[in-house]
Amino acid sequence: MPKMVFMLCGLMHVMSAFGQKASEVMLKNDKLHLTWSEQSSGGYRLVSLTVEDGSPQKISVPLAEHQRTILFAAEKPSNEPIVIQDQKGANITFPDTQYRYVAPIWKQATSPVSMNIAGQVYTYQPDIGDRQPSVVEFRQEDQYFNMSETWSLDKDHPNDICVTMTIEAKLAGYYAMASPSLAVADPKDFQWAVIPGMFQGNQINPDFVRSYAYGHGIPNRPVVVRERTTSTLASLLTLASGVTIATIAEPGSARDPWPNDKKKHADWQLGLSMMNRQGELTPTLYHPVLGEENSYMKAGDKLSFSFRYTIQKADWYTVLNHTINDIYRFKDFLKLKQTERSLSDRVYVMYDYLLNDSTSKWNTQVYEGTHIGAQDYLGGVYGSDKDAMKNSDYGAMWMLGRLTGDSKLLQERLPQAANFKRMQQERTEGFFFGAAAGQYYLHKSKRFAEEWGPYTEPIGTTYYMMMDIGNMFLFEPHRMELKQELRHAADWLLSHMQEDGQWVVAYDNQSNKPLFEDLEDLRPTFYGMFVAYKLLKDQKYKDAAIKGADWYIKNAVNKGWFLGVCGDTRFAPDFATIQAVQALLDIYTLTDEDRYRIAAHRLARYYITSIYTHPIPSILDKSVNGISRKDWEISQVGLNFEHGGIIGSANHHGPILLASHAGLFVRLYGETRDSIFLDMARAAVWGRDAFVDNATGVASYYWDAMNKGAGPFPHHAWWQIGWIIDYLVSEATLRTEGQIVFPRGFITPKVGPHQSYGFALGHIFGHDVELLLRKEMISIDNPNIEYITAIDTQQKQLYVILLNNSMREQNVNMQLELIPDTLWGEHPSLKKISVLDADGHVQRNVDTSALPELVIPAVGLNVVKIDLR
Repeated sequence: MPKMVFMLCGLMHVMSAFGQKASEVMLKNDKLHLTWSEQSSGGYRLVSLTVEDGSPQKISVPLAEHQRTILFAAEKPSNEPIVIQDQKGANITFPDTQYRYVAPIWKQATSPVSMNIAGQVYTYQPDIGDRQPSVVEFRQEDQYFNMSETWSLDKDHPNDICVTMTIEAKLAGYYAMASPSLAVADPKDFQWAVIPGMFQGNQINPDFVRSYAYGHGIPNRPVVVRERTTSTLASLLTLASGVTIATIAEPGSARDPWPNDKKKHADWQLGLSMMNRQGELTPTLYHPVLGEENSYMKAGDKLSFSFRYTIQKADWYTVLNHTINDIYRFKDFLKLKQTERSLSDRVYVMYDYLLNDSTSKWNTQVYEGTHIGAQDYLGGVYGSDKDAMKNSDYGAMWMLGRLTGDSKLLQERLPQAANFKRMQQERTEGFFFGAAAGQYYLHKSKRFAEEWGPYTEPIGTTYYMMMDIGNMFLFEPHRMELKQELRHAADWLLSHMQEDGQWVVAYDNQSNKPLFEDLEDLRPTFYGMFVAYKLLKDQKYKDAAIKGADWYIKNAVNKGWFLGVCGDTRFAPDFATIQAVQALLDIYTLTDEDRYRIAAHRLARYYITSIYTHPIPSILDKSVNGISRKDWEISQVGLNFEHGGIIGSANHHGPILLASHAGLFVRLYGETRDSIFLDMARAAVWGRDAFVDNATGVASYYWDAMNKGAGPFPHHAWWQIGWIIDYLVSEATLRTEGQIVFPRGFITPKVGPHQSYGFALGHIFGHDVELLLRKEMISIDNPNIEYITAIDTQQKQLYVILLNNSMREQNVNMQLELIPDTLWGEHPSLKKISVLDADGHVQRNVDTSALPELVIPAVGLNVVKIDLR
């Protein structure tokens, strides 16, 4: 008899053959009813599966014809890619040869195992094994293997069926167990299907590259994808009836990206598919993966695989939430987090780093008689000779200048960066007049260039002209030349908008003809029109913004199809998707029409699938470059993709540390009260010290770089300052229910939705205040406590907003050192100190001779108000 392995989920009493016809076996509770029947040909098949949804009539779901499959190969399957043909029978050649980052992983993704054509297929109908009141057991004895299955209903989650399969090899070779197929959908009639991080949609897409590489719908083949870019280890399918079935790997089934002292991110231990091997549309898992780790078995070897099905009358997002929170215990991660350096402290350290010409790699050049400034960019740029320069976050640059009043920023850096922006615009009459000339300046050849080819993208004009200039103008509204440059950009963008509201992906710089015509511009290019209308007040821009947003909702949001903005991965879907959420919310402010807010919230739920939720973080000790780290410190959980899927950078590097979405996720929680947004924002940003370079305060971009800092991307520090302030201010607004609020600027290019602050007065408990940053003015002795400072210049009141970013109550001591400043004069002194709670009520007044020790509740907030003489 094969070794028996029981599941890690709670068991529920089941009805088995006791008291039933001998030919039937049942699992049944108040939610689900499964019946297997003995077949005349031998063995048992699932013959009925019904779901209780609260109505008198139970929902009967259609069942798979091919219910059980084992794969076997005597020899290790080849890793070489196979030839794939398109709908017309022509061989697919993808990607183009210049995409050196994409080509290797596309080859992996088109291997026989990935395409699910490797190995021999064995189907079987098992017999009933030992009968117990609480477990249904099936057994199969074959010339190649013995198989046992145990099935039970989870007492804590009655819509869940827990299954463990245990295989014993009789013949040496490579084996893969497939989860049994239960419910199937009509390929022409289902509501939604998604493998998180891979692909999604409500239709089978016969365009293999669009579906498989870009996630535009479901591939029309039973492809098997890897866990390395599957954000949540489940395959989910919502039938036409509204019943969702998900097949979910039990924690521990997949690879650990850093099991001990080195990266194992690319190991392949779990395969996920939206079809079974026979091509039926049904969520399927494979473990082990044929030819991969643990798949080779000698005669007598045994291996087990545990997973569960969730089946309920609910949409895919409800079931995904259940998977993330109940099975993978996402909420528990926040309890483990401990911070060594606050985000507030990092802002000040990065401020010093960025003002240092050497460390920030600030480079000034003369272009057409104008002094321009930017940071060296040491990554790959088309046509560069290691001479590329780039500025990343103009909103953060101008925000830091305003908040600090730093003379070097205001008098040197920002004017040089402003000149860079002016020169970045095409100023020669012709096809591209007004458009962005390119993200980068190549100082040896004295020209602007795009990252990955000689082309111009309309979204590049939205990004590098309109959003950047818009943010600059918020801080410097007296500069009328910015309005003129913005108008030129807006008119170019508007003139290239198509009749239906879309743009092309790019134009060739020589021929002016569209490029990448196999793709649609499923990106928030329309946001440039929003910026133009807000600052120029011309109705034609508002109309265009609305038309563009409507096209995007119809063709991107409603389909779940998106495109990215990173040319080096041929525009694999990326953070442009979450950027579009903020863009749609901003369009809502123009129109007050709910369809834009509804679309934004729907789109935000899609972006949940760009955030890792596995493996479950722990307190196990691990080693990173000789440094001892707890597993949770280096966890991928809570981190988002740059781009995932089949061809994204997460295949090589894992997720990124640039959490531009965090502030928006906090705001989304405030709008929707969907706690997953708040939990994910906090999981992304709390306690990420293992990825932060101690000397500069800059976090590494990719997960696998750990704490190597900015590396070849010094401009990333601006993005980090931008998203950190956006997150902290959003938390303060949430925790005071809107009583602390500051106006937000425009989205910044290109890594997500964070926005700038400080260009206008905010409000703290009804008082008009200015945000400010002053080095060494505030000292905090507890890194779990974040702080934001603001001043009411009329009343000469300084506010210190203290945020407890932990799940535990925290004690904190604060020290204040006021030096002469234009905001409070040459000889400042303390008149009165009050401690306010999150409602603005005075908890106590304290002696001005010493600031008080404060006790701040878990994820709480206090405000210290200091009256100055």
